[in-house]
Amino acid sequence: MLLGIDRIDEYLDLFKGKRVGLITNPTGVNSHLASTIDILNEKVNLVALFSPEHGIRGNIQAGVNLDTYIDEKTGITVYSLFGKNHKPTKEMMDGVDILCIDIQDVGSRFYTFLYTMSYAMEACKEYDKEFLVFDRPNPINASSFEGNILDMKYKSFVGGEPILQRYGLTFGEAALLFNLEYKIGCKLHVIKMEGYDRTKYFDELGLSWISPSPNIPTVFSAVCYNATCQFEGTNISEGRGTTTPFELIGAPFINPYDLADNLNKLNLGGVYFRPLYFTPTFSKYEGEMCGGVFLHILDRGAFNTVKVSWVMIDVIRKMYPNDFKINPSKGTRPCFFDLENGASFIREESLAIEEQLKLLEKETKEFGEIRKKYLIY
Repeated sequence: MLLGIDRIDEYLDLFKGKRVGLITNPTGVNSHLASTIDILNEKVNLVALFSPEHGIRGNIQAGVNLDTYIDEKTGITVYSLFGKNHKPTKEMMDGVDILCIDIQDVGSRFYTFLYTMSYAMEACKEYDKEFLVFDRPNPINASSFEGNILDMKYKSFVGGEPILQRYGLTFGEAALLFNLEYKIGCKLHVIKMEGYDRTKYFDELGLSWISPSPNIPTVFSAVCYNATCQFEGTNISEGRGTTTPFELIGAPFINPYDLADNLNKLNLGGVYFRPLYFTPTFSKYEGEMCGGVFLHILDRGAFNTVKVSWVMIDVIRKMYPNDFKINPSKGTRPCFFDLENGASFIREESLAIEEQLKLLEKETKEFGEIRKKYLIY
């Protein structure tokens, strides 16, 4: 199997005589772990680097804003796309002719890298530049998809396009979807992978895992991410500050044995909820003992991540009606919980869990009809 960046020598004509910009981070490597920054610096006229959340070297924690700086290793200017500007400015774009992206995504609508890409595509359209994706695998496979379609009233940097939480596309396919279905309309190139099997998870592809961000340390955390990330907008810990973020949830007020029993009785498929105690070293409940559950994925094919997420929220809310809280909004924007859900019906409890799951099934099918038009593998 070859990644998009592995095939750069076949596509050097696309870069001839052009000033090249690159959006990347530590996951931007070829199959032999050579940095895409170094590869482009050697083979093309690389003049600018663009940093998503966490920085091009992965040394920035979640949510920390960046400013323009110089990359010590290459001496190339790094423009931040996580801070004051999510979208490249005219000043940034004036210095490049073609803007590339090589980043390992995690297959989730919540992940900001997707919208770093879509904003960059919009800037390329606006300033008449080319955009190129070095494609790479969806780590939780690119064949399974599930979720509700984001209501654009809740458009944000954790949900910028009307897609599902688990959208089942590679980054290159997502770029095609955004460009054509959602009419960005930039000059888009996708350097495809070779020999990619979209049904496989990352750990079945013979590639080395590099954490896309500090709190996705393993493939297992990426698999669980769509089931637990929505707890970010609540007073339930999603495991930040532990060695297994997003694979567990909990809070000081939760009895882990009661919660595990109630969840396991539902036979949700592919997952076993093990009761545990944990004490985060940072983030929510830093230094406080929490009770909760660890999600053991017994069968990835049977594990419906968004369904599990919504059911866990419903069960905890019913078990701890006086303790469970959804974090309030800041200013006039919708609260973070609604932004991640792409809707308000869970917070408002306007739909019973049975109705929520019917909507989940309906919108998954609707998006499936859109999605299949953009599959390239």
